[in-house]
Amino acid sequence: MSKLKPGDKIHLIAIGGAVMHNLALDLQVAGYYITGSDDRIDEPARGRLDVAGLMPDRLGWEPSRITEDLGLVVLGMHARSDNPELLKALDLGLTIYSFPELVGELTANQQRLVVSGSHGKTTITSMVMHVLRFHRRPFDYLVGSAMPGYERMVQLGTAAPAVVLEGDEYLSSPLDPRPKMMHYQPHGTVITGIAWDHINVFPSKASYEKVFADYIAGLRPGSTLIYFEEDPALVNLVQSYGGHLDCKPYKAAPYVVEDGYTFLKTSLGKIPLQVFGKHNMHNIAAARQLTAMAGIEKVDFYQAIASFPGASRRLERMTTGSGQTVIRDFAHSPSKVSASVQAVHEQFGADFTAVLELHSFSSLNPDFIPEYQGTMNVPAVAAVYCSGEVAQRKQGRSLDADFLVKAFGRKDLKVFDDLQALQDWVRIQSAYRPLLMMSSGSWSSWPWEKEISEW
Repeated sequence: MSKLKPGDKIHLIAIGGAVMHNLALDLQVAGYYITGSDDRIDEPARGRLDVAGLMPDRLGWEPSRITEDLGLVVLGMHARSDNPELLKALDLGLTIYSFPELVGELTANQQRLVVSGSHGKTTITSMVMHVLRFHRRPFDYLVGSAMPGYERMVQLGTAAPAVVLEGDEYLSSPLDPRPKMMHYQPHGTVITGIAWDHINVFPSKASYEKVFADYIAGLRPGSTLIYFEEDPALVNLVQSYGGHLDCKPYKAAPYVVEDGYTFLKTSLGKIPLQVFGKHNMHNIAAARQLTAMAGIEKVDFYQAIASFPGASRRLERMTTGSGQTVIRDFAHSPSKVSASVQAVHEQFGADFTAVLELHSFSSLNPDFIPEYQGTMNVPAVAAVYCSGEVAQRKQGRSLDADFLVKAFGRKDLKVFDDLQALQDWVRIQSAYRPLLMMSSGSWSSWPWEKEISEW
């Protein structure tokens, strides 16, 4: 990698991914000659690549795109191990990296601050970025969601002294089964907690926990591990594998909710926050410790965090045309659903409606769905939406309504597999009480966010 220089050619296989297309844009800004390919590119990636002149002239995989003059091929997770372009690159003996491997190379000379764990990664990463930017500290970053005020989700390879990275436990590429976070070798890292997910890759809780055991054991001696002290599984791993580290526990920052507003309780007095929910107080405590490693004093952290607006699609407040509150959230795994439901309950009381779209591979797997037991019990009204077409495509069968009711453990749970029926019901519900909409998908391409002004 050190031999690469601006002007060299880099080809990205599966350029249309959320991080991959942002990486392509960033490399282009850095002066590299970028090409890419994919068999499917959706918005916003399509429009952004097109504006930058990086949209492939046609979709699909074409070995002719792989030539001997390529300095590097970056392989995205969306590609398969038998991808024709990948096979051509292997045949030519070209250098092939996964994107986290490339990130590790580009940030080798910086202080690396990595946020990992089953939940809260994007929010904590965003909080750290917000605080550093508020105080005009230069930094590079990789975050898993679009951020207001940032042109891209990725900025790497500058002369900034520090880089803030969201560290995913998912696999790096079809050629590299290591978790993405294993490539980053941080000076300081957060682990937010361990809650089984990605059942298609980690078929058991034990196999999922082993990923974090390996991560902790592989951290460089003397590096800082900031971990959530109220997660027994995580505490056990830290005690078992973290003896060579500077381990710092954290729990929720002190706070109070008054008249529907959340305040941080500090030695400087009560500080009003734009985010809410106990899990966000966990996130704030973790971000405080990580920013301290970058030289941010406590009083400066408090000054900055008061204006943090929240990460995109993470408990994002919206308003209907009639003035009712709607909250858009990315929650999809059981631990995230539970945290989001509890946060809305604490902020608005129990009289709210919660709707969850089952969209991810894990959430549609009948063997995994019982992990949602009890997660939707708090709201006054609760519903689950599962597109029959998506379930058939990802699992080969639809999900039975009676099974879902039993799995979630709520007899009055509403179950929808028809989009029109869901739309009619949600619009009615939005008129009576606050509405929490949770999904990592697209609600079968229903742009409800654009419609709520008419509700």
